[in-house]
Amino acid sequence: MRDVLYLATRYLLHNRGTTLVLVGSVALILFVPAAMYVVVGGAADVLEERAARTPLVFGARGSAVDLTLATLYFTEPAVGPTSYAEVEALREGGLAEVIPVHLRFSAEGARVVGTLPEYFGFRRLELAEGRRFAVLGEAVLGAAVAEALGVGVGGSVVSTPAGAFDVAGSFPLRMSVVGVLAPTATPDDEAVFVDLRTTWVLEGIAHGHDDVAESDTTTAESGDQTSLVANPSLLPYTEITPDNVDSFHFHGDPGTFPVDAAVVVPGNARSATLLRGRFEGGERPTQLVVPLTVVDQLVDTMFSVRDAILVLSAGLVAATIATAGLVFALSLRLRASELDSMRRIGVGRQRLRAILATELGAVLVAAALLATGATALASRFGGQLIRWLTG
Repeated sequence: MRDVLYLATRYLLHNRGTTLVLVGSVALILFVPAAMYVVVGGAADVLEERAARTPLVFGARGSAVDLTLATLYFTEPAVGPTSYAEVEALREGGLAEVIPVHLRFSAEGARVVGTLPEYFGFRRLELAEGRRFAVLGEAVLGAAVAEALGVGVGGSVVSTPAGAFDVAGSFPLRMSVVGVLAPTATPDDEAVFVDLRTTWVLEGIAHGHDDVAESDTTTAESGDQTSLVANPSLLPYTEITPDNVDSFHFHGDPGTFPVDAAVVVPGNARSATLLRGRFEGGERPTQLVVPLTVVDQLVDTMFSVRDAILVLSAGLVAATIATAGLVFALSLRLRASELDSMRRIGVGRQRLRAILATELGAVLVAAALLATGATALASRFGGQLIRWLTG
C-alpha cells in the first residue's frame, strides 16, 4: 500500500498545475452551496435575534423594511423623518417607553446615532471606559469604532456635513469622546452615540455665539446713526466646550425637530395591542411596525433565493463532476505509455487501479478540506459580512 501512496503522490506533485486546477475547481463547487447555506442561515439568526429584542419600531410612513433596518442596523434612512411631537404623542397614556433615534449624520465613517441615555439600558450596553454622554457635544463610541479610529476617552471625532453644498445650516462638529462601549458583536459596536439634541445641532437647528464685545465689532456710520457690526468671529462653533455650551440655543418649536425613528417598548402585551390599534387604517403619517414580523418576511425571501441558488448549484456540481471525469479520462490517454511501462515491469491491473483511485481520492479529499475551511471562515465572519452589506 505504501508503494501505491508513493506513486500516486509523486504523480500529483509532478503535475502540480493540473492537480491545483482540479482541487480548486472541485473545492469551489463544494464551497458555493455550502457557504450559501451557512451564511444565509447565520444571517437569518443574526437578523431575527436583534429584531426579537426590539418590540416595536415607530417612524414616518413608508417602507416598513427600510424603517426596521435603519432603526436596528443604523443604515442610511430611506424613510423621511417624523417630528419630535409625534414621539411625544406616542408617549401619551404611559403605555410604552419611547426612545427616539436620529440617523442622518456620520462621523469618521461611522453612523452618528442621536438618542437618549435610556437606549443604553434598553440594549444592555456596558461601558468599557468612561461614562455616558451628559451634555451637548459629547459622544460615546462603539467598540469597533474606537478600535478602528484609535480614539478613546479624552479624544474626539468630527462629524461629516450633510452634503458638499449644504446651505441649510449644518456644519462639521468636533465631538469629545467621554465613553467607549464594551464589545457586543452587534451594530452598536459600529456607531457613535450622542445626545439627540447634539444631532439637532448638526441639523443647524441650534447655534452658539460669542458675546458681542467691543473687540468683536466694528463701527459703521450711516447718516446720523452709528451701529455695531459683528465681525466673522460670530460664526457657529465647530466645537462645544464647557465655556460655550451655555451659549447654545435652539430655534423654533422642539416639537417640529426631526426624528428618524423610535424604539417603542410597551409595558405589556395589552399596551402593545392598544398602541398598534392607533395605527390601523393607514390614515396617520406615521407607522408602528413589529420588527420581528418584518425581518421574518425578509428572511423568507432570503431562504427562497438561497434554495433557488442551491438548485442551480446542483446542476453546476454535476457539470463540474463531468468535467473532472473528462479531464481524468483524457489524462489516462495521455498517460497510456506510462501505464504500459508500469505493466511491463510487473505492476498488475489491480495495483494500477489502486494507484489511479488514490490519485482521484487525494484530489477529492484535498478539495473537501479546502471547501470545509473556506465554509468555516464564511460561517465565522458571515454575520459581520451581512452587517457590512446592510450598513
